[in-house]
Amino acid sequence: VPRALEAWPGDTGCVFCNLVAAVDYAVEHGMSAEQAEAAAGLVCRGKHCFVSLNAFPYTSGHVMVMPYAHVDRLANVEREAAHEMMDLAQKTERVLDAIYHPQGFNFGLNLGAAAGAGVAGHLHLHAMPRWVGDTNFMTTVSETRVVPEDLETTWKRLREGFAESD
Repeated sequence: VPRALEAWPGDTGCVFCNLVAAVDYAVEHGMSAEQAEAAAGLVCRGKHCFVSLNAFPYTSGHVMVMPYAHVDRLANVEREAAHEMMDLAQKTERVLDAIYHPQGFNFGLNLGAAAGAGVAGHLHLHAMPRWVGDTNFMTTVSETRVVPEDLETTWKRLREGFAESD
């Protein structure tokens, strides 16, 4: 849970469920929704799904689209949530394109730890803008990522982009 949201007394056992619960708790206890969502990196909320910054991005603009429901498989997502997840993925592509002007995109699901899911218990769709030549040696050699934009700036840019795309 981000430092600004540490007042939330619970723990669901899932980083993504904790993020949403901490935001909701903070809002219920007087923090503005925008402040709470900024602290959590929560960019956009739908009825069944939300878009959040990746706390450890591979590129600037790296976000995740995921259902509120704690499910681990695509086959377990309710139909309405699955449709909204794809709608938000399409909107995410349009927003990332308008803000970052990438030359391509990676959208992907890693289902289960064996497939590379860092959070295997909660389905999440990664969305990343990409550019020719954007890989570097830092991730491989130093287990360090270099992104030219801090997460606060990314959140502000994407939040504005999602608001303008409605």
